[in-house]
Amino acid sequence: MTRERARAVHLVVAAVAWFALVLQLILVLRGGRVLDEVDPPGLVARTYRYFAYFTIQSNILVATTSTMLARDPDRDGPGFRVARLAALVGITVTGLVHFVLLRPLLDLQGADWICDKLLHMVVPVAAVAAWALVGPRPRAGLRVAAYALAWPVAWLGWTLVVGQVDGWVPYPFLDAGDEGWGAVGIACAGITILFLLLFALYAWLDRRLHPAPR
Repeated sequence: MTRERARAVHLVVAAVAWFALVLQLILVLRGGRVLDEVDPPGLVARTYRYFAYFTIQSNILVATTSTMLARDPDRDGPGFRVARLAALVGITVTGLVHFVLLRPLLDLQGADWICDKLLHMVVPVAAVAAWALVGPRPRAGLRVAAYALAWPVAWLGWTLVVGQVDGWVPYPFLDAGDEGWGAVGIACAGITILFLLLFALYAWLDRRLHPAPR
């Protein structure tokens, strides 16, 4: 895959991700449903909750790194490597958790449904496919994976602490008030294992697949 084609692929991923993010923000600010919200909170709370979702943060990482790669498909650097690997693993977890745990809970219509599919299905598939096709590779390693893991760990800690303060968590399986700490602990352990496996898998594949772009 040439640099020119790689640039085009990254541009498409970035455009879809930014469109989905902006659309979801507009829907949230207008009081649209997020998961099972029936009575949306005030504007400040809605804005915070928008950015509090792991889905949104992982899509932002994908959109940002893809935009950077659309400008320079060979982009490299310690910080970029961490951000790119975190984006790939985060968006993969977003797709998997949505499909397994959250999809049965959702009953969305219209623009909310479209945005949900873009953020949870289209962007994850497109981002992973783009990495498989055009890279950039090699960029990952165990040290990069260790630094990238700091983001989901920090997100989980913050989410659980804030949930105890104001009673709101972005995902039902993290609600200790309803599910109990035992169930939440099992969910956190399972997701942590998933993260570790995916970080290891991407780091391994990054060194095994052919360098890209050529």
